[in-house]
Amino acid sequence: MNLERYNRQTILSGFGIEAQQKLQGSRVLVVGAGGLGVPVLTYLNAMGVGTLGIADNDVVSLSNLHRQVLFSEEDVGRSKVGVAIEKLGAQNSETVLIAHNTFVTKENALKIIADYDMVVDASDNFPTRYLINDACVILKKPFVYGALHGFEGQVSVFNHDGGPTYRCLFPNMPKADEIPDCNENGVLGILPGIIGNFQALETVKVLTGVGELLAGKLLLFEGLSNTFQKIRFNATSENLKIDVLRPSYDFDCRTDYNAMDAETFLGLEEFDNVQLIDVRTPKEFEQNHLKIAQNIPLSELNIRRNEINFDRSVYVVCQSGIRSKKAIERLVNSRPDAYFINLSGGMNQIKKHGVTY
Repeated sequence: MNLERYNRQTILSGFGIEAQQKLQGSRVLVVGAGGLGVPVLTYLNAMGVGTLGIADNDVVSLSNLHRQVLFSEEDVGRSKVGVAIEKLGAQNSETVLIAHNTFVTKENALKIIADYDMVVDASDNFPTRYLINDACVILKKPFVYGALHGFEGQVSVFNHDGGPTYRCLFPNMPKADEIPDCNENGVLGILPGIIGNFQALETVKVLTGVGELLAGKLLLFEGLSNTFQKIRFNATSENLKIDVLRPSYDFDCRTDYNAMDAETFLGLEEFDNVQLIDVRTPKEFEQNHLKIAQNIPLSELNIRRNEINFDRSVYVVCQSGIRSKKAIERLVNSRPDAYFINLSGGMNQIKKHGVTY
């Protein structure tokens, strides 16, 4: 350990060399290398956490740059994990950096998380959060949670030393139509930096035993007024007894609909005659879309539904498959006789086949 490098930390009363040694011997998995993951990784790496694992399977896009400040314009189109490891390695050559070029899924979560002391949830979706929670309960690993919406953020520490879990605070996953979508609602660029730094701080506290943790407490931050609140919550015994992962971590949607993956859709014999409704925003649609798609944004669906031919099969697509589910739920209420197909994974999966325009 380079004592000169960490001198400003080790001279802190109540921290010292012992805490620094604990950081050096620690292994932390950061799930997500986006808005929250970037500040978490940057500071844990700089502060001397010995091993950092990074799990993500996304690439850098231009729209990431206003908040994901580890990346630059020349990184657009490159793997986030690859770029992160390159730049973090230049920042601190002493850190062991481990790439997991994959999204965390039901199939790989237990195997990946088992190799680390704790997890930082820097994901941006509810299925991943519930999956991380359950895997951490099974493996008895603490994890630090962060979430964003607009000008607001949340932070907490779950499953620490028998404390409350994510399910103790949020017992059930919301339905697809109950959640905001970041592509429509947005986030102020600096908010991920603020919340991500709080996550990094809680991670350091978990690893070193310094300070009071946000275990059993949810920190709420509102950026426009710079106000904080803390909500206390208790552990629920059944949530501490999870011993197997659930069969599925997909959204609970009230509407029955047919789903089709990208490969099957692109292989349709009558592909050019398919009625495909793209419910993303006009700006997203302009950036890339399938040439057969008709753009009817989700926000305009009610007033433009007469543009859809319900006598034909209606294929619906968005960026990830969430808004398309919401669109089908809305449409089926007025046309229960119509046949809807949701393109699971949305344009994120279609782009992997190189068929965007």
